[in-house]
Amino acid sequence: MQALQDVGAELVELNEQQLATMQLPESLLAAVQEARRLSKHEAKRRQMQYIGRLMRDIDAAPIRDKLEQWKGQGREHTAQLHALERWRDELMAGDPALARFLAEYPGADSQQLRTLIRNARREQAAALPPKSYRELFRVLREMTIKEPAADS
Repeated sequence: MQALQDVGAELVELNEQQLATMQLPESLLAAVQEARRLSKHEAKRRQMQYIGRLMRDIDAAPIRDKLEQWKGQGREHTAQLHALERWRDELMAGDPALARFLAEYPGADSQQLRTLIRNARREQAAALPPKSYRELFRVLREMTIKEPAADS
């Protein structure tokens, strides 16, 4: 029962678009929407118990699978962003990282990267707003995303 309540709690946290794609039974959808509306702790707790009770009558496996799929995509996206941040930090630290990046992503525009790195270093040294630093991240993201598409 508690596991079903936990799944119900995750359903309550979904946005409207995600909730619509779940194809929940009407009674469960109405209960989830009601739980979103409630603000009092005790009322929300009772509503979550009710959602758990409703979920006993349906097959919760497809709901769990969809939630796990969304979580996995979120984790994968976060990992990609962290990898890009590491690349940016390495590129800012020294030129050997640029050679490694260009070896890994041969379609990357080396001149554009050099310019952005030089400008970002200058901004950091002068304590200016990090315009080129942010632009470097954006360009790295574009270069790394386009590269796998070129291989296919």
